[in-house]
Amino acid sequence: MSSLIAQTRFSVLDRSRTREAHGAPQALRDTVDLARRIEALGYHRFWVSEHHSVPGVAGSAPTVLAAAVAAATSTIRVGTGGVMLPNHQPLVVAEQFGVLESLFPGRIDMGLGRSVGFTDGIRRALGRDKKDAGDFAMRLSELLGYFTGDQSAHPQVHAHPAEGLRPPAFVLATGAGAQVAAAAGLPLVIAAARGEDEMLRAVDGYREAFRPSPWGERPYVVLSGTVAVAGTSEEAGRLLVPEAWASAYSRTHGSFPPLAPVDEILARPMSDRERNLFDEARRGHIHGTEDEVADALEKVLGRSGADEYLVATSTYDRGALLDSYRRLARLVGLTGTGAA
Repeated sequence: MSSLIAQTRFSVLDRSRTREAHGAPQALRDTVDLARRIEALGYHRFWVSEHHSVPGVAGSAPTVLAAAVAAATSTIRVGTGGVMLPNHQPLVVAEQFGVLESLFPGRIDMGLGRSVGFTDGIRRALGRDKKDAGDFAMRLSELLGYFTGDQSAHPQVHAHPAEGLRPPAFVLATGAGAQVAAAAGLPLVIAAARGEDEMLRAVDGYREAFRPSPWGERPYVVLSGTVAVAGTSEEAGRLLVPEAWASAYSRTHGSFPPLAPVDEILARPMSDRERNLFDEARRGHIHGTEDEVADALEKVLGRSGADEYLVATSTYDRGALLDSYRRLARLVGLTGTGAA
């Protein structure tokens, strides 16, 4: 194991993906169970996500799910990857994280994104519009001010029990998110899977523009992406198939489906467009044997100088997923109990 990998923190993001024949309630229970196992393996954080009106994703209320995860674990940091701030009033978000931090002191992370619902219908149901993403910096400033007691948007309003607490805040980079994170002095979470040159430019720009703040003294970069580890390259590649097919299906049918078994997907007849999208969705991810994954991680960490890698792998077979996380924990030198 290289010293570069040994110096990097490794964490997990789970989106509570549904699986064929298993609905959303089971997906949420699976997330909580996975968090316990990830904690036992020694990972640094476990985050959950926010997706609205997506049939294949049960994770729609991240602060509620984070509370369940934190209650089921005892040492791992728990957070959101992330709460989509344009969808919510900053006061309510501050109150929710204030409650979480009060109940689980020193273990809560506040990951914040700037996306809004991805269809007009969802945005209408949320009472939001595409333009609300442009107000992210203002909403972020208001939110952080409720914790510090220093915000001008509503000076007579106090967020109890958030005021005076400091759950670490992170910005999920989409579009201008990296510059917002730099201006606010917050850690940056950015996707590593696609468009590496663009990602590296965003990371460099973030570091150059970073301004120290009460929330962060120096730039901190978290790469996020799929990492699949198995006994052979072929087995690792199979782990990518269910999510890749779900992506291809959503782009051709307009609906994101539950994850399906690998053999069932590979036996499907696909149109040329589906096949191209399916093949495209399998590219750009880190996967392979432990040695192959170690080499790939060393390269991307070396190029980016990232402080942390947030692994966001989804597949149909939960046993194979957990085995991948076990193998990854071993190759990066995590010191958990190994009893996951």
